[in-house]
Amino acid sequence: MVRLKELYNNEIVPQLTKDFSYTNIMQVPKLEKIVVNMGLGEAIQNVKILDSAVEELAMITGQKTVITKAKKSIASFKLRQGMPIGCMVTLRREKMYEFLDRLINVSLPRVRDFKGVSGKGFDGRGNYSLGIKEQLIFPEINYDKIDKIKGLNITIVTSAKSDEEGKALLKQLGMPFRN
Repeated sequence: MVRLKELYNNEIVPQLTKDFSYTNIMQVPKLEKIVVNMGLGEAIQNVKILDSAVEELAMITGQKTVITKAKKSIASFKLRQGMPIGCMVTLRREKMYEFLDRLINVSLPRVRDFKGVSGKGFDGRGNYSLGIKEQLIFPEINYDKIDKIKGLNITIVTSAKSDEEGKALLKQLGMPFRN
């Protein structure tokens, strides 16, 4: 079932070993985890938004969602420490590969006027982050049950040492980068 993992083991590892002239197979960068995060500042006034976000994130990822709470109190935002303001899911192993496969092959092509994802989302250590403006691009979400359009952040954490290696890994996995 996990096509990307087989592709990684059979084709990508030998290709990256050749491209970056690694001496050991353990030097080849690999995916470690994918973190899907939904920050909801509106949850301060309306707690029901958080419930729908938790439900939607669980449907998108196929895993239970963790509610994130505010670390500090900020008076100008009417925010107190410990208030729920978002939700996140950390995907590893098979679920991570399955989610990435669905993201690349099903969800991203459904974005209107899609020309590829930006290559500037790297953090200097080979990890990649991208923001998605609306959760409707995922086929698991029923359009009629949406009360509010919410965006989400997806961070792909790799074991790569540099952005160049991380980008090469994601490009081999099929991530559609803009030229």
